[in-house]
Order: sequence, then structure tokens, then C-alpha cells
Amino acid sequence: MRLSKKHNPVLAVTMGDPAGIGPEIAAKAIGKNAIYNNCSPVLIGNVSIMKNAIKIAGTDLSINGITEISQAKFTKGVLNIYEIGGVKTENVRFGEVSAEAGDLAFRAIKTAIDLAMQVKVNGIVTGPVNKESVNKAGYHFSGHTEMFAHYTNTGKYAMMLADKSLKVAHVSTHVQLRKACDMIKKERVLDVILMFNSALKKLGIPSPRIGVAGLNPHSSDGGLFGNEEADEIIPAVEEGKKSGIKVEGPVPPDTLFALTYGGKYDGCIAMYHDQGHIPFKLLGFKWDEEEKRMKNVSGVNITLGLPIVRTSVDHGTAFEIAGKGIASPVALNQAIEYAVKLLK
Repeated sequence: MRLSKKHNPVLAVTMGDPAGIGPEIAAKAIGKNAIYNNCSPVLIGNVSIMKNAIKIAGTDLSINGITEISQAKFTKGVLNIYEIGGVKTENVRFGEVSAEAGDLAFRAIKTAIDLAMQVKVNGIVTGPVNKESVNKAGYHFSGHTEMFAHYTNTGKYAMMLADKSLKVAHVSTHVQLRKACDMIKKERVLDVILMFNSALKKLGIPSPRIGVAGLNPHSSDGGLFGNEEADEIIPAVEEGKKSGIKVEGPVPPDTLFALTYGGKYDGCIAMYHDQGHIPFKLLGFKWDEEEKRMKNVSGVNITLGLPIVRTSVDHGTAFEIAGKGIASPVALNQAIEYAVKLLK
């Protein structure tokens, strides 16, 4: 499905885990009429679950159930739902892990991938899933990123987190910390530098400035605390420079994120999951002590290296508030916006 300046991109939006807040935030995001100014959304999921989600969200949406993208009606106030067949929903309860919920969440993702690979939609925006439920359903993946890589036959890929104030790509993600250290290799670090540079350009930064974190405290202090910087990270950074990329590092990880947030870099590269996620979520997640809940969760997860565009919320299923009508759609709105930017 080729895009022209006259046509908005068609986005497949997966509902996420039906026992979590995914359906509710999808109803809230698509319920905002402004969404149709930039894209044409199709919800991948289940009609009965989304009917309930619309009530919980308090949005005024009419449902158009479809089995082909050509049946969609891209009109404000209409929620197009691409129905996943053979779904069992009787055992799905808010806030509970179940194989039924995991099966529906996974099959929505797989359907969206198939539609994108067949070029029936232009991109995918995913709602939050529960990894335990997905694995209970018999689909053994550590996360969304790995699912997309597997079903698009992608060998080189990376996770990127994006917000207005901070953009972070990761060398490793869902692996135990000991294994993550072993994955710090020149080839892998260089691959992430190249993919990250390309993504930042697509987001409108013509000549990105990239900072690369060290693995060890103080980037090893000249070898006092490890050899990964000298043996793997520095050679990768030097190769990146030879390719014309404005990349620096390794920068001590305890200062890199403050420098990037302050504007020295347009984005930075973390060596492992929590090294990048903790500072990112510190900026985007706002806890309300009086109400004992997250008041705001912003931030987008983008999978780099895929043959298709895929963005996602960077938060979980929030089982503790599912079904209460108080979930924030901010991150999903952002994920949709970033998908449109990457496509246009």
C-alpha cells in the first residue's frame, strides 16, 4: 500500500492484553477525532472486548467489524475492528494472567504483522502485552521486539525508546544481565549505531549527534574496571565515524543521559535494558502518591531494523487499574504520532 501526500497511512493498532488497559487506551486514543487528521487506524482485536472497553473509556464510538482492510470506514467516530476469529474470552478477567488473554494478544500481533508484510496496512502500533500470559498460551517469546524480528525474518534489530526529551537505542534488551555483558561486541554496537542514525534521520534530524554509553562505571576508567570499552565499544564508535556519523563514546553512563537530555546529543545508545530504561522512565513516568498510581506514562518503543514500521507504548498492562476507566492514553497517542512520522 503506497502512500501519497493525499492519503494518510493506514495503521494496524493491536489491542494488547484484554485483561489489561490496552483496549481502554485504544478506545480513548481512537476516540479522539483528531487522530483521523494524520492516519487511518484499524484496531486488531475482538468486537465484544472492545464494546466493553468503549463503555469503560466513556468514548462515543460506533463499531465497524471487518475481516478485510477494504471494508474499513475511515470516518471520525467509527472504530474499525479487524476481528480475530476463534477467540475464547469467557476466562479473561481484568488484572489476571491467563492463556486465553495471551492467545488473543499474540494472535492480534501476528495478524498485524501479516497485514503489514502483505502491504495491506502501512505500519503497526502495538498495545501492551503480558509476557507470562503470552507464554502460557504457548508462544515462547521474551517480548514484542523478538516476535516482530521472528515473523519478519529480521536478523539485525534493536529497541529504541523515544520521547520529545530523550531518545535511546539499546545494544541488548530482554536477556539476563550476565549475558548482556557478553553481547557487547564491536559488530553489534556498530549495527545499533547505524540503525539508530538512520531512525533519527527519519524522525527529522538531518545530521544526528549520537552518544554511546560505556558498559562499566566511568566507562572503565582506562581499563581499571573492564576491557569492553577498549576492545569492543571504541572500535565500533571509530567505525561509525568513518561512515560519516557524528558519534562519540564511550561516554560514562552516569552522565550520558543528562548530557543527551540537555541537548549535547540528539540520542544515545545504552548497552543493556535497564541502563537505558531507567533514565527514560524516570523522565516519562509520573507517580501520584495521593492516588497511589502512575498519573502519567509517556514514551514510545520503536523496533529498528524491521522491513515494516512498528511502534508501541513503553509501559505495561497495568493490571492494577484495568477496567477502572482511569488509564492514560498519552503513550499510545505518542506511538501513533511516531509511526506517522516514520512513514511520512
